[in-house]
Amino acid sequence: MRDSAAFRSARLFGLAWACGLLLTVLMVVMAVGEHLPVRDADDTMLRFPAILAAAIALDVVPRMIRRGEVRTVMQERWPARHWAFALSGLGAWYLCYATFRNVKSMVPFVNHHLYDDKLAAIDRGIWGGHTPAVVLHDVLGTHLAAHLFSAVYIGWIALVPVSIAIALVWTRSTAAGSWYVTAVAVDWVLGAVLYLLVPTLGPVYSAPGDFATLPHTYVTDLVNSLMDDRVAVLAHPWGSGTLQTIAAFPSLHVGIMTTIVLSVTLFGLQRWIRVAAWIFWVLTVFATLYIGWHFFCDIIGGAAVGSFAVWISAMTTGNHVGLRPQLRRTRDRLRAEPTGQGDASGAHPAPLG
Repeated sequence: MRDSAAFRSARLFGLAWACGLLLTVLMVVMAVGEHLPVRDADDTMLRFPAILAAAIALDVVPRMIRRGEVRTVMQERWPARHWAFALSGLGAWYLCYATFRNVKSMVPFVNHHLYDDKLAAIDRGIWGGHTPAVVLHDVLGTHLAAHLFSAVYIGWIALVPVSIAIALVWTRSTAAGSWYVTAVAVDWVLGAVLYLLVPTLGPVYSAPGDFATLPHTYVTDLVNSLMDDRVAVLAHPWGSGTLQTIAAFPSLHVGIMTTIVLSVTLFGLQRWIRVAAWIFWVLTVFATLYIGWHFFCDIIGGAAVGSFAVWISAMTTGNHVGLRPQLRRTRDRLRAEPTGQGDASGAHPAPLG
């Protein structure tokens, strides 16, 4: 008996769902044990489905207009199995993200220690007695670079949900889409666990004098806003109406960017996409250090988390040969419009879009 589309999709995202359930249990235990509220992070219950709906519209509306057909386009681009794939992936991702944000917010109530001084000392040992952020300020200056890295941070915020929408909506490869979404889910769960084990604030909060010479940017307001949220949550967790989101080790900015660059490389996407992704990875590393979101130790930890997430997700989604990650290209390609560029069994990479 053939498996249903919903069952096959749930199985593809098995590890992602497991990550979400693990975080849910952790969140509930912490919430009950510390008498803390559970909140919808950033209204993602409404926001992300809206992003997904917009992505679906961008996927089908131009084709409908160009071809003058509606039903045929929907049948080709969105058969039942693709709906099952996208909705299962969305559900797993949302569960991971929402619970991750709540667990992160609860960290100060569960572990009262802060390890900023220890990580700062390790950073100085690695950097020959110097503070990484101060070195970058001296080398790159404190004007144009500050605005550039602020823009990079804004770009990163937008990139993550867009990349998930691409993987769930525009991909025609269930293998690639499930691999990537699962890897991000692993990033969330590993990040949450490490936040609990090694609570930190980050250099911009633990050593604000090192960043006093930076000009006012979007990040300046964000730094102040996040600390205001933290103070409010610590003072009145039920009455604050928000979550606290400050935690430095590991850097999930770098972790998720590592997942992205390894994914686009292993998927064999176009060269310009791979080059652009790696350039943005480098800029993200510099931005997190320069602005003070993270210690250099956090960068190393984030890169390790992102790399492991890609590997373990490859193992659990069937994208491997032995212990080597490799995109599975046969029988997982969803039916799409003919393009004349090869199929899933051909030599061409299975595209994400």
